[in-house]
Amino acid sequence: MVHLHFELREGIIVASKSLVEICFHGRGGQGAVTAANLLASAALQDGNKGVQAFPLFGAERRGAPVRAFARISEEEIHLRSEIYNPDIVIVLDESIMEIVDVLKGVKPSGKILINTRKKPQDFEFSKQYHVATVDATGIALKYDILVGGIPVVNTPILGSVPKILNRVTLKSIQQAINSKWTTKKELIERNVNATQDAFDQTEVNF
Repeated sequence: MVHLHFELREGIIVASKSLVEICFHGRGGQGAVTAANLLASAALQDGNKGVQAFPLFGAERRGAPVRAFARISEEEIHLRSEIYNPDIVIVLDESIMEIVDVLKGVKPSGKILINTRKKPQDFEFSKQYHVATVDATGIALKYDILVGGIPVVNTPILGSVPKILNRVTLKSIQQAINSKWTTKKELIERNVNATQDAFDQTEVNF
């Protein structure tokens, strides 16, 4: 089934088959906004003509629920609104699902990527949605990707994205990491290795 996205262009509503909308759910300090920005940068390198990345501003204290968004399209993007019906939901902190309805508005064919030690089939909603899982926290700890002693899971979980989205390659995600931290070679190496590890460990139910 093909799901159409509708955009307003010169006062006319038109359908776009190529637009993919992504919502990141996490907590303050986990890097959700950076993840969205890196994903958009990688998508641009992979030849997508339209990319967007933006946060939903609200409580920004460490540990508070945070949402960030990304749009990827083969065409120029004219939308400027928040994403209400994502194609993909990326959950950086499994515990956020106890207080936030991360499935709200997800399209019937939606894909859910979760940072967890569980398997996709362990989630009841895997009967309804495509689910992928990866232990991004464990990978962040393995590669010492920490801020104030707290694992930062944004780059590890990005390594899983190419398993569920064919618009972005692992190579481009790693290049985006290189571009962000150009002078910090040791930091780049740890984050790049983390993305590869996550890619290899990701489990999917589709």
